[in-house]
Amino acid sequence: MAPRAGQRGLWSPLPGLLLLAAALSRPAAPCPFQCYCFGSPRLMLRCASGAELRQPPRDVPPDARNLTIVGANLTVLRAAAFAGGDEGATDGVRLPLLTALRLTHNNIEVVEDGAFDGLPSLAALDLSHNPLRALGYRAFRGLPALRSLQLNHALARGSPGMLDALDAALAPLAELRLLGLVGNALSRLPLAALRLPRLEQLDARVNALAGLGPDELRALERDGDLPQPRLLLADNPLSCGCTSRPLLAWLHNATERVPDARRLRCASPRVLFDLPLMDLDEARLGCSDGDAHESGEGIDVAGPELEASYVFFGLVLALIGLIFLMVLYLNRRGIQRWMHNLREACRDQMEGYHYRYEQDADPRRAPAPAAPAGSRATSPGSGL
Repeated sequence: MAPRAGQRGLWSPLPGLLLLAAALSRPAAPCPFQCYCFGSPRLMLRCASGAELRQPPRDVPPDARNLTIVGANLTVLRAAAFAGGDEGATDGVRLPLLTALRLTHNNIEVVEDGAFDGLPSLAALDLSHNPLRALGYRAFRGLPALRSLQLNHALARGSPGMLDALDAALAPLAELRLLGLVGNALSRLPLAALRLPRLEQLDARVNALAGLGPDELRALERDGDLPQPRLLLADNPLSCGCTSRPLLAWLHNATERVPDARRLRCASPRVLFDLPLMDLDEARLGCSDGDAHESGEGIDVAGPELEASYVFFGLVLALIGLIFLMVLYLNRRGIQRWMHNLREACRDQMEGYHYRYEQDADPRRAPAPAAPAGSRATSPGSGL
């Protein structure tokens, strides 16, 4: 049946509109090899665990928002590893819209200066569970939007200068809110992180912190409307000496800033081992010689438990002495006989020595002198 005149004007533009839309539409970027892409319009990529990747994939779509690489063998993140672009001057690719980058369990040992250049929108970076040995002083430059940085179980194998490198690398991150440093055997907290103006939480559990020093406590103070950062400090070997008194006072005044404050326990001295720090008072935080020298204080009075142990030890010694005196008193006659016998034995021994001395000194008992050897020789003609 032929269309009517009115219907012809209604349907004729439709094929043209479809062709125009097809011409203007841009084909979706292909997904990199050994990676999975899902989600639209916020494209997310996850590269397969165990893939033999030694550098970030080159063909990541430029509109990717979330990139996860787990179980690869990246080893070294070189400068501008993710900032390739059109010039082809680097090995990586430029990802201007990327907001989350997860690089856990990738055997990364070195992060060079500027490794994350070309990621202006990056807000979350996770480098946990990598055996980092070297960290560039400017490794995190060019990340103005970074709010979360996770370095859990990543710094324990670092060089002796790792803490200084971490301080320098964290200094430019003015917008950082969350910092994870769990399980890194840190002996102190990075001061640069504590001074970040917008830091909200620092997770420093399972490290080697013996306490917080004066510099660290001062860096935690904020002026004005800046947020007061929270600390997570559980499972650290705290030294409960006199040097921990400022920390204890700070915890009592700012308990809400340390959510796990009740889990802080003493690792030394032995008398306070495994006791909760919050349950102690300053009088029990005594000074050893090393603590007194370090803090400039004199030797403190021992705590009640140590005083009680000294009293008990004194009572035991007194009891032993009393028992010894009682034994001597009950055996006084036997002791007298023993002393008499000992004196007689000594007298007999001395008389025997004196008698032998007199015998040896008697000239009549001196032996006759021996004849000269020549006088016994005879001449051959004597006939004898």
